[in-house]
Amino acid sequence: MTATGLAVAAVLFMAICEAPLFAVLAALTAVLRYGADGDLMAMQTIFIEMYRLAGMPVLVALPLFTLAGCMLNATAAPRRMTDLLQALFGWLPGGVGVAAVGACALFTALTGASGVTILALGGVLYPILRYERRYPKDFTLGLLTTGGSLGLLFAPSLPLILYAVVAQVDIGLVFHAAVVPGVLLMAVLAAYCVVRRKGVERPSQGRPAIGAALRHSAWDWPILGIILLGVYGGLTTVAEVSVLVVTYIFVVECLVLGEIHWRRQLPAIMVESAMLSGAIIVILATALALTGYLVEAQVPQRILALLTGLTESRVLFLAGLNLFLIAVGCMMDIFSAIVVVVPIMIPVAMSYGIDPIHLGIIFLVNLEIGYATPPVGINLFIASLKFDVPITRLYRASLPFLALMLVVLVLITYLPGLSLWAIR
Repeated sequence: MTATGLAVAAVLFMAICEAPLFAVLAALTAVLRYGADGDLMAMQTIFIEMYRLAGMPVLVALPLFTLAGCMLNATAAPRRMTDLLQALFGWLPGGVGVAAVGACALFTALTGASGVTILALGGVLYPILRYERRYPKDFTLGLLTTGGSLGLLFAPSLPLILYAVVAQVDIGLVFHAAVVPGVLLMAVLAAYCVVRRKGVERPSQGRPAIGAALRHSAWDWPILGIILLGVYGGLTTVAEVSVLVVTYIFVVECLVLGEIHWRRQLPAIMVESAMLSGAIIVILATALALTGYLVEAQVPQRILALLTGLTESRVLFLAGLNLFLIAVGCMMDIFSAIVVVVPIMIPVAMSYGIDPIHLGIIFLVNLEIGYATPPVGINLFIASLKFDVPITRLYRASLPFLALMLVVLVLITYLPGLSLWAIR
């Protein structure tokens, strides 16, 4: 084996030993570039990518929205949002389940993290669904486990922003394209909650409950208004919306409601968000450096030649792509999956006539499903710890919801108009 082969094997061993992803990607980039041209300055490509990323205005939105999500997670906002949705929809047969779907989607969109939704809302929603409204245990577990990834298709979801950066497409177009698929996914799961209402206690929620919930959450819903008017209304750029959202949350939570103490709690929250967004940016830079080498080495072209040798059918390619991406969603976190897989898949998909924005929606829906797909979907492990149930039970509980999400995935995959109608 050559020295380069040994070095690559050592890097793969680092990955098996769970070394940080950025270290694995950086080492692999250096090894491959040195093996290709003997360049001792191979690592400079990573710093070049970091410099290029720093000059992208849209990247400002990523750390700011990360900070906004961390701040909301430290407050009672999740409970207030859940109470209002329950008051609005809870009086319907199956309405509490519908409210749970909406709460999970909203909170995931604001935080951009699936596991955080299960941890933050699980303790609120589980007793309401299971004990107050008498939903079956498996139904409740399945809904909260799969619902934890709902909302990744709605602004200001960090995966949407990251995909736009990596794919080098307009972030506003990605936000608009994701609306209909995201709503369709929510609607199907909400309809299932209504269908499964048999045997569930129907609560009596009247106008007083709605009024009280509106008053309690009066400071929270303007966040959604800022995002809707700014992003979807086209009044401001995404970076400007992120500044407005963070400023509003700081003023409300620190100065008005006092749920975050600006001296005792806020510094720790800022450090947490900086570590998360900084890790994403470092991983992104190393991944783009590796992608640059792969493009120079014509790896995408070789993959394309292999795939076209197997099939020239766009239908079969999309089916295989979905199976591959669900597996990726099981094994990798969503940020790593985007920065590693997207740059390689985009030129291949475009050769089959697939729009990169449509590909992004397919990609994110697959990762949503992969989060809760047995045997190693990360949501399964988080929910198992949160609700103290065997993971095998969560396999069974999640299957009906996963089946419905797969149906929606097929529709989104083969009906590109669902994603692209709003941007044409």
